[in-house]
Amino acid sequence: MSPATPADGWRERADRAVLRGQRLDRFIPAFLLDSPVSRAGYLYATGVAWVWGGLLSTGRVERKNGLWVFRGLPKWAFARGGVCTGACFLTGDGTVPASVLRHEAVHRRQWQKYGMLMPLLYAIAGRDPLRNRFEIEAGLEDGRYVPRQRASRP
Repeated sequence: MSPATPADGWRERADRAVLRGQRLDRFIPAFLLDSPVSRAGYLYATGVAWVWGGLLSTGRVERKNGLWVFRGLPKWAFARGGVCTGACFLTGDGTVPASVLRHEAVHRRQWQKYGMLMPLLYAIAGRDPLRNRFEIEAGLEDGRYVPRQRASRP
């Protein structure tokens, strides 16, 4: 997906998507969020990603920003530029910029909060990153979905 331009009005749509997601969260029982239940889901997802990454990774595995970064996976093994599952970031060849690691670290925190609800809630949020609250909360600029905004001069 190519980055959107600020003229596309993406910011207003993004704000609405985050609000919709926050309203949806109110219907999730509290014992499922940031709880032993979500923690178990997070650990399970991390274990599955470790196996997936361990089997398919041909690159270096590193610990960065609280994430296990598996490089060198084939393109069919992950969506877009990579995927965060639990505490693992699975991606292809090449370097991973600090901004992308910041973005993925937010996804890691989302996995901790939602546990195994994360895949379902992410699917409900949709594939369009400009309307997907999880991508928006992780930072569209850091995730390379929109161009980084330059600071305006006074």
